[in-house]
Amino acid sequence: MIRVLLVDDQRLVRAGFRSILDGEDDIAVVAEAANGREALQAAHDHHPDVVLMDIRMPVLDGLAATRHLLEDPGVPTKVVILTTFDLDEDVYGALRAGASGFLVKDTEPEELIHAVRVVARGDALLAPSITRRLIAEFAARVTRPAPSPALDRLTDREREVLSLVAAGLSNDEIARELTLSPATAKTHVSRIMTKTGKRDRAQLVVLAYESGAVTPRWLTP
Repeated sequence: MIRVLLVDDQRLVRAGFRSILDGEDDIAVVAEAANGREALQAAHDHHPDVVLMDIRMPVLDGLAATRHLLEDPGVPTKVVILTTFDLDEDVYGALRAGASGFLVKDTEPEELIHAVRVVARGDALLAPSITRRLIAEFAARVTRPAPSPALDRLTDREREVLSLVAAGLSNDEIARELTLSPATAKTHVSRIMTKTGKRDRAQLVVLAYESGAVTPRWLTP
């Protein structure tokens, strides 16, 4: 059972999301919160697997709440940012803080359900088209890369896989690109996450560009 915490200052939004998610056999909404401060307490009390976090709220906004939540080793959860605007400026801050992806609030019910399942199993919630736009933005914003010592632990093959993850390729696409089995590609990605201490693919994208390990040469027009 995937345990979900809903965080939004609009009760109607929370009610709508709850009605959708609670209808699934493998998902349960275990708590709700109306602001970031309530979210932190609810996460400690209920230990959700996934937090759906609104970005703009009173008392403590979603960006600050995400930072606090993901810095706490006692609450091993994944955060999905809820936003009204696709690729909102705050979304970048949230991804840097450790969020696993984002959803626009008017997403279809099927997409919401899929998002919770994807993030719960450890994947990033970034559709290919969104991933490439996000990568382009990160690449444009990084003017002074900050090398990461964690990358020194990667093998040459793992660095190659990281560059493809940063280009927005799926495990199957990486497998075809490098003539590997999908299972081997997945293993490489998992090892890279372990060695770099990153939660999911979204964080690998951020690391790859902000460390200067990858440049925009992989991007497709």
